Parts: sequence; structure tokens; C-alpha cells
Amino acid sequence: MNAHVENTLFNVRDTAALDHPADADHLKAALRTLGGGVSIITAGEGESRTGATVTSATALSMEPARMLVSLNRTSSTWPVVERYGHLGINIVGASHEALADQFAGRGGLRGPDRYRGAEWTTAVSGAPLLVDAVAAIDCTVEEAIERHSHVIVIGRVLAIRIGTGHSLLYQDGRYHAVPR
Repeated sequence: MNAHVENTLFNVRDTAALDHPADADHLKAALRTLGGGVSIITAGEGESRTGATVTSATALSMEPARMLVSLNRTSSTWPVVERYGHLGINIVGASHEALADQFAGRGGLRGPDRYRGAEWTTAVSGAPLLVDAVAAIDCTVEEAIERHSHVIVIGRVLAIRIGTGHSLLYQDGRYHAVPR
């Protein structure tokens, strides 16, 4: 589809309208305005388990079923995902705010200690999955693309479990429950 833009203001090159430089601080500020679904990425086994809270989990394609997650290369999660070749994408709801904070590193918990206070099961891939997640997607790593500070992980979907509830959103540095 080829869309024709009727509004010529779209093409105005008025630099006064762009009042911030393209730097990390201003990019973060701009992206804080965009609400994102909250997922807990899990990987590893036993004492090697770890994970992270992200808003970067999204579908890459439906056919074939593939997910995309962006992980910071310096996080404790990426080396475990790389080592085990699997990841769980746990879409969480409003009742999981404290758990999302744990996996975001708030409170100082690391590795397997982040799994405290929740019930987990092991997926087909070996990844830990949250039993009461709004939805959980089990993936193996199909490809990892290292770019700048992050790794773009493409996951081949092996299994999906759909629970109940609505996903939690994150915007402007806070969680927001989706109203019913």
C-alpha cells in the first residue's frame, strides 16, 4: 500500500521544532512516553538461572512463529541465554509488579534469588516459566545479533501457554495496569 501524505507540514524542515539533540538522554526521555508491555525473560537451570524485566519482547513473525527480544550485552541475562540457547518470555500482569521489580534488579536480588516468591515450571526448552503468567512463550535461540549495547535475540517459538488476565504496561518509569 502506498500512502499519500496530504499534510505538507510533514515535510517541513524546521529545526526549531526539533529542540533536542539525538543523544541517549533525550532518546530515553522520548521512549518513556511510549508504553510497553512488561515481560520477564528467564533462562538457565538451577543455580545458573537468571532473568530480566523487559519491554522489548515482541513478535517478529507469526509464520514461522518467532519472537524478538533485545537484551543488554552487559546484563547477567544475556550470557545465560547464550549458554543455554533458550529463553522464556513471561508476559506478566498487575499482580506481578513486585516480581517485575525483582527481575529488574530492584532490591539487589541476582540470579536464582530473583525467582523467589513465585511458582515456576520448566518448559520444553529447559527455560523456567512463570506458572501464573498472563502468557508464557518458550523459545530456543535461533539467532543473536550483537549491535551496539544490546543483543537482538530471535527466538524460535516451541510452545505457548495462555493464562488469564491482562498484561502490565510500563510507561514514564511506572507500571500501569490495563483497565478492563
